[in-house]
Amino acid sequence: MGENQRRMEAGEWFFPDDPQLAADTVRRVELCARYNDAPTGQPREERDEILRELLGSVGDGVRIRAPFHCDFGRNIRIGAGTFVNFGAVFLDTAPITIGADVQIGPNVQLLTPTHPLDPSARRAGWERGLPVTLGDNVWLGGGTIVCPGVTIGPDTVVGAGSVVVKDLPAGVLAVGNPARVVRSLGPAEAGPGHPDDEVPQAP
Repeated sequence: MGENQRRMEAGEWFFPDDPQLAADTVRRVELCARYNDAPTGQPREERDEILRELLGSVGDGVRIRAPFHCDFGRNIRIGAGTFVNFGAVFLDTAPITIGADVQIGPNVQLLTPTHPLDPSARRAGWERGLPVTLGDNVWLGGGTIVCPGVTIGPDTVVGAGSVVVKDLPAGVLAVGNPARVVRSLGPAEAGPGHPDDEVPQAP
């Protein structure tokens, strides 16, 4: 392992312009192209095999609609039953961990890279990554951006177009830029349709 990769994986400042990291990028480009350009009729098993090669871990029943884009792929772990809609961008300089049964709307961005605020250090090219974590059963509305270092607790819903800049607790509704918690979500509020509708029970 090279020094810059070691620094990156340790969450330290590193230089991304590194031959070993560039080789990882070539791998990602090739696998993403295979996945995104796969013909409509290609068996799902073959597409799933590409995902398993690209990503660090993929649970059963994961569905990702193309196009899908990432930095490395190997730093992404996705739990069973999760659905990712069109146009997702997961920049995985640091680990991106997605729980089970997560719903991710179109054009969502999960961003782990950050850069120095000091202009001279930024001009020199320093970068580091801060992990992003989504708990089980999170729902991110279309166009949501999750910033470096953020954890979103299980069962939380983030409204479309929100920018999440700090951690969100479990079981809340958050909206806006920056995203703010507007209320807690109880079982009845989590049901389909109007709040007065009966919530279906498990069979």
